[in-house]
Amino acid sequence: MAIIMNGRQLADQLQDKLATEVNNWRAKGLRLPTLAVILVGDDPASHVYVKNKEKAVAKIGFHSIVKRLPKETTEAELLEQVQTYNLDQAIDGILVQLPLPEHIDEEKVLLAIDAKKDVDGFHPLNMGKLFIGKPDKIACTPYGIITLLKAYDIKIEGKQVVVVGRSNIVGKPMAQLMLMEHGTVTLTHSRTKNLQELTQTADILVVAIGRGELITADYVKPGAIVIDVGMNRNESGKLVGDVDFASVEPVASFITPVPGGVGPMTITMLMEQTMANGRLAHLEGE
Repeated sequence: MAIIMNGRQLADQLQDKLATEVNNWRAKGLRLPTLAVILVGDDPASHVYVKNKEKAVAKIGFHSIVKRLPKETTEAELLEQVQTYNLDQAIDGILVQLPLPEHIDEEKVLLAIDAKKDVDGFHPLNMGKLFIGKPDKIACTPYGIITLLKAYDIKIEGKQVVVVGRSNIVGKPMAQLMLMEHGTVTLTHSRTKNLQELTQTADILVVAIGRGELITADYVKPGAIVIDVGMNRNESGKLVGDVDFASVEPVASFITPVPGGVGPMTITMLMEQTMANGRLAHLEGE
C-alpha cells in the first residue's frame, strides 16, 4: 500500500507560514503583496481556478485584484490591461488565466507580461532561465511537485524519472527541474510508441497527459513514486486523475491523490512567487 502524499496539508502549512510573514509586514507598516488576475470569458473551469486562487490570497492576507473581462474582449484591450498592471509598481504578480478565447493569441499575451511579474512562470524569458539552469520564476505545477517530493524526503538524484506529457506548463519544465535535481529523465508524450515499456522503468513517474485514468497498474514498476497531475471528469462526472488510483495505489510506494495532491501545491507556489516579488521590492527600498 502506498503512502498517499497529502498536497493539501502541505499547502496549508506553507500558506500558514506566508500568512505569518504577511502579518509581520502589516505590523511593520510595510506594503503588502498584490496579485492581479485577469480572467477573460466564461470558461467554468477557469472561474473555479480563479476562485481557488482568491481563497488562497485571502487566507494569506495578500491584496488581490481580479479583472473579469467579457469573452468579446479584443486582444488589443487585453494587452492594454496587461500593460497597465506592468506599470503599476504596487502590483507584484500578474496572472492571465488560460485558456483564452480563440481570437486572442495566448503566446502574445504571455509575452506581454513583465517577466519579473510573471508569477505563473510561463514567460519565454523565465522558461529560458529555467532551461539554462538559472531559474527565477518557475511554472507553478512542476515547482509544487518538487516541493512536495522534498517534503516527503524523496531523493531525486540518481533516480529514473519518466514524465508523461510534454506541455510547456507541466511536462517540459518538470523534466528540466528533475534534471537539475540530478534525476535521469525520459520525457514521453501521446505519440510515444513504447509508453508502457518506458513508464515501467520509472522510479519516479509524473503523469500530465490529460487522459483520465490512462496509467494503470501494469504501467507502473512496483515501489515507484507516482505523481498524478491530471484533472478529468469520467463518464459519471467524478473528478479523476490521469492515473487509475485504485489499481496503482497498491503497487506504488508513494502516490498523489486527485483531488488534494498536486493542485493545492500549484496555487501555493503561485503565492510563494508573488511573495518573493514583494520581498524583493522591500529589499530594493520601495
